[in-house]
Amino acid sequence: MTVSPPLAAPARLSGLWPGIIAAGSFALCNVLSKIVLAEGADVLTLSLFRGLVGVALMFVWLRIGAAPPPHTPRARAIALGLGILFAGVVFGLFAAISIVTVPIAVLTYFVYPLFTGIAGGLLGIDRIGWRGALAALAAFLGLALMIGAHPQTIALSGLAFAVGAAVCRTTILLVTRAKLQDSDSQLTTWYLMLSSTAVLALAALLTWNWQPPHSALGWAAMMAVSVGTLISVLALFVSIKRIGPFRTALIMYLEPLISTLLSAPVLGEVITPIQAVGGAIMLAALISFQLRR
Repeated sequence: MTVSPPLAAPARLSGLWPGIIAAGSFALCNVLSKIVLAEGADVLTLSLFRGLVGVALMFVWLRIGAAPPPHTPRARAIALGLGILFAGVVFGLFAAISIVTVPIAVLTYFVYPLFTGIAGGLLGIDRIGWRGALAALAAFLGLALMIGAHPQTIALSGLAFAVGAAVCRTTILLVTRAKLQDSDSQLTTWYLMLSSTAVLALAALLTWNWQPPHSALGWAAMMAVSVGTLISVLALFVSIKRIGPFRTALIMYLEPLISTLLSAPVLGEVITPIQAVGGAIMLAALISFQLRR
């Protein structure tokens, strides 16, 4: 018996929910991290705590689910090495959020799809084409409009941390695509989290740094960020399996949009109309850049 059209559409829509949950959860974690930092925690402590909780929860997740196919020794070594860059992603994004507003930090960080496409084209991993080049140019112009609207109110160090996190994320994506394409994504994430948390723990020990929040609200927000990040990652896995990596990547562009919308009522961070136009141009161009692939 064939499936009737009225049932087909809801079935397709239900496949989008894991990606929407992942994007929304990441966005909520971005906003909550600002609360953690405002309540007295520092960036390294937040990054390390998030890693420790994430490792513990991921360990449980891998034990209760079906055992994934093991990595080869070479793939495991590559994944562990990429964890150093993953520590840079986590620390850089949190550092950017601590310095500039959440919308500016997250939108600046989201240049990583452009970096990935451009670098992939230069390395022969991907093809850009003239449509992709135009979309990339439009996205950078939107970002420039968003940042340049009120440059006196935006700290360059915050933008530098966001761009640094984007560069680390780009490198992870390119190496994963080139070297870990056939490896299980859950185990890759597990090794990334292990080594990145070890790097952050070493940094905390060397600097003798532990600066937790001063309030119950800060602790609750820090725990929510840690749990929410893992939920986001797991929802991302489900989305990729249900609708594939391409459509999942499109849905993830909801993250900067939701981050911006949540920042106003929760944090009181409101972007100007010109910055909103720049952000809208950037997101539209990013989606167009993704669609040309």
